[in-house]
Amino acid sequence: MAFELPPVPYPYDALEPHVDARTMEIHHTKHHQAYTDKLNAAVAGTEHEGRTAEQIIGNLDALPETIRTAVRNNGGGYVNHKLFWNAMSPDGGGTPTGDLARAIDEAFGSFDAFKAEFEKTAVGQFGSGWAWLAYGADQGLHLHGMANQDNPLMHGHAPILGVDVWEHAYYLNYQNRRPDYLKAWWNTVNWNEADRLYRAATGRS
Repeated sequence: MAFELPPVPYPYDALEPHVDARTMEIHHTKHHQAYTDKLNAAVAGTEHEGRTAEQIIGNLDALPETIRTAVRNNGGGYVNHKLFWNAMSPDGGGTPTGDLARAIDEAFGSFDAFKAEFEKTAVGQFGSGWAWLAYGADQGLHLHGMANQDNPLMHGHAPILGVDVWEHAYYLNYQNRRPDYLKAWWNTVNWNEADRLYRAATGRS
């Protein structure tokens, strides 16, 4: 198969109490695995089979209409979750570092103002989806609320930090309390990884 399920880079229980082990295990072994399998099925036997998932979802218009929706949903889910596991860490939390910290202050006025806008975007995302901090040469750092498994790459922007607000990401612990989940999630954020992605997007790595 072209794509394999990426491992979570820490034990399933490593983010507790903020994200519980059972949610992590189901999220990874069931949901992420399903996106992986369905992406493989969608591109099997096509010229896109040898490309990275990031390349594929970054140019959806190049896909035949017969597989475009399947790739958008499942390729997006595959890439989003790869980013999501690495966006969190048992040693996460705190505040941004390096170039990203300075860029957030410039774009949003302060880290606290950024957090408030990010949470507003995530809480306000209707139904299933994601909130993203992204970078684009045309917009600099900015926020996206995106439905389903859409990713900033689909708009020509680089994803820097994303939070999954599908109910399967938090319902076992938080039920319908999405704001509580988001408050807890900040304690897991891997700012070193977010800074690495920002430096890569801006050509500073």
